[in-house]
Amino acid sequence: MDSRPDLPRLPIAATPRARARLAPSGTRRARQGGFSLIEIILVVVLIGGIVAFAATRILGGGDRARVNLARAQVQTLAEKVENYRMDTGRLPNALGDLVTQPGDAPGWLGPYAKAAELNDPWGTPFEYRVPGDGRPFDIVSLGADRAPGGDSVNADIRVE
Repeated sequence: MDSRPDLPRLPIAATPRARARLAPSGTRRARQGGFSLIEIILVVVLIGGIVAFAATRILGGGDRARVNLARAQVQTLAEKVENYRMDTGRLPNALGDLVTQPGDAPGWLGPYAKAAELNDPWGTPFEYRVPGDGRPFDIVSLGADRAPGGDSVNADIRVE
């Protein structure tokens, strides 16, 4: 059989290494695990990037909403100009004629608009041109940049 003298067979947990692992934490200082500084910095940078991306998507939606509002306002003002023309037989000289009755407008049944409705969502007065570009009149919002031309949210918004 076994040529070794009879030694007591100890369970695996009885070996010194196993005992140290199973011993209460006060008897042997256990190796402390944790995150390194590099790992923590990496996680913080990743979370910051995600937050920045989400913030631009959420907060950037305000300009798109203003563009949609400006489109709706331009169309509404165009309808009010048409109402003015049906009542008086002519187009207004300026958008202000929709708010206060001009002296030379018999049949005026306004006010057709409020003074606050004559500004786009960026606070710039709408441009009113008679004659318009291929139509009797144009109403134009200059967009977020408040300058002619542009693209995206800076593009001019016209009567369709």
